[in-house]
Amino acid sequence: MNTTSSAAPSESTAPAPHMAGNFAPVAEELTAYDLPVAGTIPPELSGWFLRNGPNPKDAASPHWFFGDGMVHGLRLEGGRAVSYRNRWVRTATFTDGLPVRDARGRRNLAAGVANTHVVRHAGRTFALVETSLPYEIDCRPGHELETVGAYDFGGRLTTAMTAHPKTCPTTGELHFFGYDVAPPYLTYHRADAAGELVVSRPVDMPASTMMHDFHLTAGHVVFMDLPLVFDRAHPGMPYRWDPEHGARLGVLRRDDPYGEVRWLPIDPCYVFHALNAHDDGDDRIVLHVSRYADFGGPAQPCLWRWTIDLTSGTVAEEQLDDHPCEFPRVDDRLAGLPARFGHATAGELPGSGPVPGALLRYDLRTGAVVRHDFGPGRTPGEAAFAPADDLPGGRGWLMTYVHDARTDTSDLVILDAEDISADPVATVRLPQRVPYGFHGNWLPDPTS
Repeated sequence: MNTTSSAAPSESTAPAPHMAGNFAPVAEELTAYDLPVAGTIPPELSGWFLRNGPNPKDAASPHWFFGDGMVHGLRLEGGRAVSYRNRWVRTATFTDGLPVRDARGRRNLAAGVANTHVVRHAGRTFALVETSLPYEIDCRPGHELETVGAYDFGGRLTTAMTAHPKTCPTTGELHFFGYDVAPPYLTYHRADAAGELVVSRPVDMPASTMMHDFHLTAGHVVFMDLPLVFDRAHPGMPYRWDPEHGARLGVLRRDDPYGEVRWLPIDPCYVFHALNAHDDGDDRIVLHVSRYADFGGPAQPCLWRWTIDLTSGTVAEEQLDDHPCEFPRVDDRLAGLPARFGHATAGELPGSGPVPGALLRYDLRTGAVVRHDFGPGRTPGEAAFAPADDLPGGRGWLMTYVHDARTDTSDLVILDAEDISADPVATVRLPQRVPYGFHGNWLPDPTS
């Protein structure tokens, strides 16, 4: 295995939970080739597995959410682990220290840490955080993971962009939103399959709340207005839990993007991440979420189902499982459509203490749960689905970075999505530790 690296400032010794153990940043940008593999990488896999996460360049950060973005990428091709590389996203904050807001309190849209997700749309790959514009990164041969710069859809995007856009598998449209601490608090956006921003509309909101994710179905967009309310005076994150704000779901018809958003109340809770959503006939919408009873309390998130009845204007709420779980995902080719299976990660959260590291596969039709345990001291991150064929919901693999606390090393682990309790299909030994992070994707090579 051949490696090259460039040094960055040394690692921090800060004892805060989000800066200790495998939450601590790595200090080098590394490139390595011809990585060792245990097992067999499926030869059908040709592309990049990319995952984003916080990695403070100065080894200091007041909260896990605030560290500079670093993308870790593994290139697979022809049954080989061709290369690994990790690169900071060179945002204007990273390179020039540009603050998120200027002296007058106005948002600098090019400022941010781009540390939350990596998605591809219309041939462009974006590193995302919900407080700024997306940053384009270059995945072409010879330009792997270099930062191109902030991207504003030709000047048409004038708000920040969520880190959780949704691609409609039927139309190829990219649906997303931006939220702010000043009016308009929420703006809904839509880009067509060619990458042109074609819809931008403000949504009336009574206050600024932290809206991390939302839902897409074949016929609807559903927003979550939950009681994590902006408070500039709040220590750490400038948001406080306020159940008196209430909680509600806002339904917008996709065929009427400038029409009424219909709000329906639910019990106070918080949701970072949605598993999936779909329409059930003309008047019902089914949503699956990883739900917290509150924000900042001891309760761990679990899988819940919300069923919206548009005729009665009510939402039925049902807990489906008591396993703590986060980072829920489906086969993205079924985003917004009925999906029988989903998966989620059980692992360590900052300050929560150790939780056994596992992946959970949910049968959303029968309620069955299958578990893959990675072994003592081994903790997975979010797992992305890599399809094996052209059939949505068909065969495929789950990919995740796994940290081994005993050796302080990391692997890429590939599991058979239909038999996740079995031994890994392949384990790729990585040349350095990959800190715990947030989200990523399997980005297959274009077929034409």
